[in-house]
Amino acid sequence: MSTTGKVIKCRAAVLWKAGAPFSIEEVEVAPPKAKEVRIKITATGLCGTEIKMLENQMQYPIILGHEGAGIVESVGEGVSTVKAGDKVITLFLPQCGECASCLNSEDNYCIQLKQSHTSLMTDGTSRFTCKGKPIYHFANTSTFSEYTVIREISVAKIDAMAPLEKVCLISCGFSTGYGAAINTAKVTPGSTCAVFGLGGVGLSVVMGCKAAGAARIIGVDINKDKFEKAKQVGATECISPQDFKKPIQDVLVEMTGAGVEFCFEVIGNPEMVAAALASCHESHGVCVIVGLIDYGVQLNINGYLFFSGRSLKGSVFGGWKSRENVSKLVSDYMAKKFNLDPLITHTMNLDKINEAVKFMKTGKWQVPPLIFMSECLGQREGIRCVMLL
Repeated sequence: MSTTGKVIKCRAAVLWKAGAPFSIEEVEVAPPKAKEVRIKITATGLCGTEIKMLENQMQYPIILGHEGAGIVESVGEGVSTVKAGDKVITLFLPQCGECASCLNSEDNYCIQLKQSHTSLMTDGTSRFTCKGKPIYHFANTSTFSEYTVIREISVAKIDAMAPLEKVCLISCGFSTGYGAAINTAKVTPGSTCAVFGLGGVGLSVVMGCKAAGAARIIGVDINKDKFEKAKQVGATECISPQDFKKPIQDVLVEMTGAGVEFCFEVIGNPEMVAAALASCHESHGVCVIVGLIDYGVQLNINGYLFFSGRSLKGSVFGGWKSRENVSKLVSDYMAKKFNLDPLITHTMNLDKINEAVKFMKTGKWQVPPLIFMSECLGQREGIRCVMLL
């Protein structure tokens, strides 16, 4: 039976209030309106961003989730780039193709991203309802639901043969890290790099540095359990700041003779940003902030570090133009130009999402998990989680 134009009932992980755990609820998902797409989500990640959001004030109730992949169920009026049955990746960073950023070949920060901060669709309403109450959207994606409604400018059509449980990672984590090395830093062949933080995004940075031809890639993390995986994907050596009595920036400068040429902060720790910048070569070192730093947090950096050729840069979604480049990245994956398998290690049910959050907060899982939904609620096959180590 066709569901086009009808309300769909499905499961979703809802946050009802600040500090509350996720609640698995039956929600109603309205049909897409003009320029919107309704998607059956088959894979979504529990990204570190969601963990930070749990600690911040938001509008409630809300459905989180922004790292997703699925199949188009139906489209609203005026949608021309995707159709029912297409495999797609959800995008927290839209690409309208019309704003100054989209028209600038060196820019990817689409102005429409600001609209997604309202937690509602463009018309000021929600497509989710639960127990008679409207539910807020998150990042214009809300992928912690078996079905979601997203603006067309936040959806990328991908290869019909692509495995959604793998390429889902391209929706955020992999692209963010890999692109930070390739696009933002523009790592050069034969260079020396340092990566602060070896979680899923950090490992993707390592992969990007290797792909760019870096000769030496130094992983930095206090959790040594991450070192083996980091070396598998390209790190030449790994160190823990806790093994040294001197500041980690001094250690890296001594290890390399003059500092690294490219350094990446992939933690979101303001103090580590200062250390990463100080680790850079003073005449031409480039430091890229990849980790999400909380809004309003000030950086305390010695101004003298800039009396040199060092540079400090920000990066959003790895510098990729979302709709345009995500499809190409999926094609590159299908052509075996990079391997996502090392990033996926475990599976579990969505019903254990609160357990996953707890383990992430306590450090028992070093990389955010990926959740994939093989069937909708009606099939009763549930939702599995693939953990990234």
